[in-house]
Amino acid sequence: MAALHVAQLNFLPAPEGLGIEALLERWPSLADIAELAAGAGVRVSVLQAASHAEHLTRNGVDYRFVDLAEARSAEALGRRFAEVLADMDVDVLHAHGLGFAEEAAAVASQLPSALPILFQDHADRVPRWWRRPRHRRCFAKASGVAFTSLDQAQPFVAAGMFGPTTRLFAIPESSSRFTPGNRSRARAATGLYGDPCVLWVGRLSRGKDPLTVFEGIALAASRLPGLQLWCAFGAAPMLAEVRARIADDPRLAGRVHLLGEVPHVQVETLLRAADLFVSGSRAEGSGYAAMEAIACGVTPVLTDIPAFRALTGGRRIGQLWPCGDAKRLADALFLAATGQASPQQVRAHFDATLSFQAVGRLWADAYSQMRDGWRRRAA
Repeated sequence: MAALHVAQLNFLPAPEGLGIEALLERWPSLADIAELAAGAGVRVSVLQAASHAEHLTRNGVDYRFVDLAEARSAEALGRRFAEVLADMDVDVLHAHGLGFAEEAAAVASQLPSALPILFQDHADRVPRWWRRPRHRRCFAKASGVAFTSLDQAQPFVAAGMFGPTTRLFAIPESSSRFTPGNRSRARAATGLYGDPCVLWVGRLSRGKDPLTVFEGIALAASRLPGLQLWCAFGAAPMLAEVRARIADDPRLAGRVHLLGEVPHVQVETLLRAADLFVSGSRAEGSGYAAMEAIACGVTPVLTDIPAFRALTGGRRIGQLWPCGDAKRLADALFLAATGQASPQQVRAHFDATLSFQAVGRLWADAYSQMRDGWRRRAA
């Protein structure tokens, strides 16, 4: 029997001038999500919106740029994608992003025969009320929707965005290729130290809530005098506030270190050097940095939000604390530092639930359910 064939549709346009190889370097998750399923025995083709046509096969995945240079409407976009799909003998469509429901529906409407569509959430929000009727009509074509945590689906369900027969799946948004390493060597290479050595990786923005994290660090320091926090970040709209907060608090001065932007390839070494990974995020689609920390065997200390509950198996590893509650963060840091799981235990959790193999199996099962359910209805 031929392998189940899935076409993953990405409607966010590739940056002008980039070829497929360069795009996969810039957007590594595009390849990661495709290779998750391919590793589980699914035949995967990726159709990417672009300003020119291009074709590449890499690591068993077929990538195609769909030329939308002349497409001026959703209908024209749908026609171009459908033209590329016409001779591909696809079983299931996997549409990236709930915000692209109209585009996915336009593709489905242009196909000569209907196919099941499985949407994947990427930290999408429920549409504004005036957009909801149109999105409901588009989501009526969806056979399934995947979220990192089913709790993330609840706002969409409450708004009546999905039909009664639409299946919901809990599947991590992606995985990580990071691995654990020697902590002593990583500390020598990075200069990180601390007892515990705590790492933050993320923007310095309101949604990441660095000021609450700093207050939690300050409170925890009375019980963990050797604690050191190291912050790697890119975008930093709160940088001035952050620097002022550190300078004004003697509990933080000399304890919080701002590393600035770090190339992604070096983040793995930073994580290998850390005892704990901390996040103050108020919302996440999945939490790539937290997932990478778990892949490196680092004990996570995360906010109690749906995505992080899913990543940690509901506190199976690490500690969860309420958003905005510095005192509870301090308690969580102390508990994690004094009773943390070993790197081997954290990595074992990753292998069982978040690895390429584990997540790939979830996607393969979801695709099979979509195809088989569609065939039963057609029969």
